[in-house]
Amino acid sequence: MGKKKVLTQKDEEMIRETTEQETAEKKISVSSAKRSTKAGQAHVQATYNNTIVSVADDHGNVLAWASAGALGFKGAKKATPYAATRVVETVMEKVKKSGLQDVVVYVKGIGSGRESAVRTIANALNVLSVSDVTPIPHNGCRPPKVRRV
Repeated sequence: MGKKKVLTQKDEEMIRETTEQETAEKKISVSSAKRSTKAGQAHVQATYNNTIVSVADDHGNVLAWASAGALGFKGAKKATPYAATRVVETVMEKVKKSGLQDVVVYVKGIGSGRESAVRTIANALNVLSVSDVTPIPHNGCRPPKVRRV
């Protein structure tokens, strides 16, 4: 009876190993599929305090991202046009591996890094369109009541 248990344990281990190998192969194929994309999206969020840039494929899977704060800019320097340029350059270095060529740019926010980020993206990739997706209130919040002194 002891031999039967040992044999069943070996069989179970072999099955586990084969399933692990199959899942590893699937992961490799999925990651290589992400790398070979021709068109994608670039999202630029430019606020008064920071600039965040993320690049995704057509399905919305993020390929790379960076922010001025992550690059080491501190305080008010995070929202400068120079910081936005450096952020885009960092993202483009990460995206080079994926073979991205055409991009649609979505800009959100009213920070000073908006234009410099879009210009730097245009220098690195072929920009198909630029859209402003800044949220605008239609009627907004209720204003505060009048102050009586």
